[in-house]
Amino acid sequence: MLTFEKLYSMGHEEVVFFSDESSGLKAIVAIHDTTLGPALGGTRMWPYASIDEAVEDVLRLSRGMTYKAAVSGLNLGGGKAVIIGDPKTDKSEALFRAYGRYIESLNGRYISAEDVNITVDDIDHIYTETNFVCGVAKAHGGSGNPAPYTALGVFRGMQASAMKTWGSKSVKDKVIAIQGVGHVGFELGKLINEDGGKMIFTDVREDNIAQFKEAFPSAEFVAPDAIYDVDMDIYAPCALGATVNDDTIGRLKCKVVSGAANNQLKEDRHGQELKDRGILYAPDYLINAGGLMNVSIEFEGWNDSKSRRMIDTIYDTTLHIFAIADEQNIPVNKAADVLAEERLESMRKIQTTYLGRGSDHRFPGSKARHNKL
Repeated sequence: MLTFEKLYSMGHEEVVFFSDESSGLKAIVAIHDTTLGPALGGTRMWPYASIDEAVEDVLRLSRGMTYKAAVSGLNLGGGKAVIIGDPKTDKSEALFRAYGRYIESLNGRYISAEDVNITVDDIDHIYTETNFVCGVAKAHGGSGNPAPYTALGVFRGMQASAMKTWGSKSVKDKVIAIQGVGHVGFELGKLINEDGGKMIFTDVREDNIAQFKEAFPSAEFVAPDAIYDVDMDIYAPCALGATVNDDTIGRLKCKVVSGAANNQLKEDRHGQELKDRGILYAPDYLINAGGLMNVSIEFEGWNDSKSRRMIDTIYDTTLHIFAIADEQNIPVNKAADVLAEERLESMRKIQTTYLGRGSDHRFPGSKARHNKL
């Protein structure tokens, strides 16, 4: 259950519930931290079993976005939103336009983008009502589908993990088990295939399975629960989070965990368990930041080459975090937190000392982006 104590414990600034009876909209926006700038994070649509489940998800995801932006060097804060509903039956133009109006009412504190089960078409409906949204169609001046850019960042993190583990950034002849081959998982498959990697995959959607089989005939399909037991070099979780947990961690036969999913570790202690088992963990909120990096440059004018150059930096940052983990003898997930928290704390000190509370420095770029769109 959502309580003020829980919000305080996770550091959230604001959680807003939106509803619109006529369209069936039920949405929750969580703004975690705006120290570095306005909170930017995707909106996902999911048939949550309860409001408490939706709240738990949006709180964890929004906190992760703060760390993702901080460790990636972006001038953005962390936020996230969830729409409670079945994406197969509950989507409508009216629903997304109602949601857009609510986003507009937050006056730039939260900027939305795509996430699970949200498409560019959905974003365009939101964009009809508010400028505070990223990932709009390229025809409207946006960057379009973020999946290829998210996948590129994950692949750069995977290459850094391969360099750390085997002394070469190539995944040629390595076996990568991909859990979830939706938009990002499919794009990741393209990059792995181009580099000569061997793929085992799973998914729960028949259309995703069929598409992946057609594109990569040599890839081996296994049942969802069997993915943890295959002989693999790299486990790449690309669906929902918390798949590295007490039930699965002992089953993983890999040297690296490197995937696109958010919150891959069910609990922080699982980072230490991976370390104890000799499994290198690529920090999820860093290597899946390619999509965030991509939409962030819509503030100043998007172009593909600039986006890819920015995403390429994930390789070096991942190696830097591995070095911190080695130097301090801490799990990689803790090392990523250290890097993010150092940046956040340094900015808070500057703000407290020189700028004071409530000034416009908390929203760099938001006005420029509003005018652009």
